[in-house]
Amino acid sequence: MIKNLLKVSAIVLVLGAASGCVSQAQLDAATETANNAARDAAAAKSAAEAARASADRAGQAASSAQSTADQALSAATESQACCDANRDRMERMFQKATSK
Repeated sequence: MIKNLLKVSAIVLVLGAASGCVSQAQLDAATETANNAARDAAAAKSAAEAARASADRAGQAASSAQSTADQALSAATESQACCDANRDRMERMFQKATSK
C-alpha cells in the first residue's frame, strides 16, 4: 500500500513538473502529503500486526481453556462412574441385608 501510494505521488509530481504548472510550494505540499500518507500506512500496518498478535494470544488462551474444560469433563465423568458403582454396591448390600 505504501509502495502504491509513493508511486502515485511520484507520478503526480512528475506530471505536474512536466506540465510546468507546479510551483516549489505545491511540490513541497505534495511531498508532505505523500510522507504523511506513508506514515499513516506504517502506523496502520503496526496496529494490524499488534491486533494479529493479540488475536493469536486469544486463540491460545481459548485452546488452553478448552483443554481445561475437557479435563474437567473427564474427571466429572470418572467421578460419576465411581458414584454410580458405589450406589450399586450399597444397593446390593441393602438388598442382601433385608433379604435375610
